[in-house]
Amino acid sequence: MKVSEIASARTLVVACGALARELRNILAQLPGDADRFDVVFLPANLHNRPQDIPAAVEHAVGDVGAGVRVFIAYADCGTGGLLDPVVARLHATRLPGAHCYEFFAGSSVFATLAETEPGTFYLTDFLARHFDALVVQGLGIDRHPELRDQYFAHYTRVVLLSQSDDPAVVELGRVAADRLELAFEHVHVGLIPFASAIEAGVA
Repeated sequence: MKVSEIASARTLVVACGALARELRNILAQLPGDADRFDVVFLPANLHNRPQDIPAAVEHAVGDVGAGVRVFIAYADCGTGGLLDPVVARLHATRLPGAHCYEFFAGSSVFATLAETEPGTFYLTDFLARHFDALVVQGLGIDRHPELRDQYFAHYTRVVLLSQSDDPAVVELGRVAADRLELAFEHVHVGLIPFASAIEAGVA
């Protein structure tokens, strides 16, 4: 269904594709009629060119019908504050914080991690599963291996902020850290912080 065809939905959610699995899970568990949400997912690889996120979000919302509430399931996500004017213009709300690592972990947990070691490259379940496509291929490291040292020269560790209890995801995170030649740490954060942020955003 095209966004322009949405006339009677109570809430339109425009979300990063990297959140698809977790977001569907949470929306399905919120009280009330699940049909009140229309969700449009944007490509996860927009994170490799975050300057394009604001325009993509605005295009996805398009001309929604009167009375349709809009929730943007993005944090700032590297846009350097450029997403917020779009959110304001759409009379929408968005996820809190600077990026998905913050709303997945919760602000206090993330702040502690960042303060402990600023040179941290973070993974979520989605990024661990799609590390090759989004990081290795997406940044051209597969074609130009020397780029790894340029991109990650100031990083010392990889931290997997896992949403699930899937041991395969932890192993993929470890493999990603080995690929980058960085230390690996695993912090299980679950879905409670993210669920709280979504519930507040669509309330």
